[in-house]
Amino acid sequence: MPDKEKRTRARLSSGLSTINEHAAGLDVGSTFHVVAVRGDQDDEPVRTFRSFSGDLHQMADWLTSVGIKTVAMESTGVYWIPVFEILEARGFEVLLVNARAVKNVPGRKTDVNDAQWLQQLHQYGLLRGSFHPRAEVAQLRTYLRLREQMVEYAAAHVQHMQKALMQMNVQLHHVVSDITGATGLRIVRAIVAGTHGPEELARYRDVRCGASEETIREALTGNYRAEHVFGLKQALELWDFHQAKVAECDVEIEAVLKSLNETRVEPGRPIPAMRHAKARNEPKFDVRSALYTLLGADLSQIHGFGPYTVLRLVAECGDDMNKWPTAKHFTSWLTLAPGNKISGGRLLSSKTRRSSNRAAALLRIAAVNIGKTQTSLGAFYRRLSARVGKAKAVTATARKLAVLFYRALRFGLAYADPGAEYYEERYRRRVFENLQRRARGLGFTLVETTKSSGVS
Repeated sequence: MPDKEKRTRARLSSGLSTINEHAAGLDVGSTFHVVAVRGDQDDEPVRTFRSFSGDLHQMADWLTSVGIKTVAMESTGVYWIPVFEILEARGFEVLLVNARAVKNVPGRKTDVNDAQWLQQLHQYGLLRGSFHPRAEVAQLRTYLRLREQMVEYAAAHVQHMQKALMQMNVQLHHVVSDITGATGLRIVRAIVAGTHGPEELARYRDVRCGASEETIREALTGNYRAEHVFGLKQALELWDFHQAKVAECDVEIEAVLKSLNETRVEPGRPIPAMRHAKARNEPKFDVRSALYTLLGADLSQIHGFGPYTVLRLVAECGDDMNKWPTAKHFTSWLTLAPGNKISGGRLLSSKTRRSSNRAAALLRIAAVNIGKTQTSLGAFYRRLSARVGKAKAVTATARKLAVLFYRALRFGLAYADPGAEYYEERYRRRVFENLQRRARGLGFTLVETTKSSGVS
């Protein structure tokens, strides 16, 4: 063992008290895992186990036999997931540690040292676990992430359909807003079925379509070569396939929500009126009612939050906000709070950290959408965007949305938007009070004038 690591461990053992007496450290790998316990707990305190399920259960048996109650492990790729689930099912408290927290530890030359170092840090209570939702919410999250993948795959095949149509010089996607809408799909399926006459195809126009039948007929005059029609046929079949997979995911998501709501008591008050129109890629079942029973509040009343967005946020963050003591802790976990770097009492940087947090990405999208509305948050976004730029305005508005989400789930606060005019008036009053304070500091008195005073 390197001398530097020995000195570091000696300082730890002499200056810190044991917090987790029955702690183990686990270094996760793709083909094997290294587990370490205290030297006085077993004659062979460091052992290696293969990543097969049988070996994982043997590892759990050994940890039980030596009296281990809590295990710290790094979140390495997706290799940690089966280990975490098996250990948790066997009754261990599993601490999932971000690799960034221990990456600068000196003397880490082998997997054995990594496992021993994790064990010692966890023994002295120096590791902080990453957030991991309860099993039912984690199951919901997995289904939703799979659904998002299927939607993305389907979107790629929409582009393939558009390419095939362009190769035939059929300008359908220029006259209808979405070729997977009512009008677009009818026409595409007719083309694949062998109907190529513009007059016949134009009759498939839906009455709600904005383009006239004559315009659609002109757009459908093309060169229907066999190879391009074949490409369109394959893209359409692949799109249909992924739509079927999305529908299967919806069935599983609905079942998980039903399971989560079995122990819930339905709110005594009726669900508020629907504020948002249903988006195209939202699940077909009634997400809003299921969430209202689960959460006890209708978070879709918050501007920028549709039922599907709330569902995805709950899947990523869980339905229990008690895991974060305050809203500031929650926004910090989302990496939406300033990452202040201070040295010598001087602020060096306050940039937000880079993160792949899916919940933060959802909140940023909601912030962009809310910037187009005549609401208090919309006015806040536009004012900040003009002053510091859109990127910072998106982050600041997303943070406000995160605070609303946190408070609504934890304290059951109802949301009532005061409107853009209220926000603008409040902002004007705040600026005026600041100017008055500055004027008093300079020995002047600031007098507010009215439009009818005639002062120029």
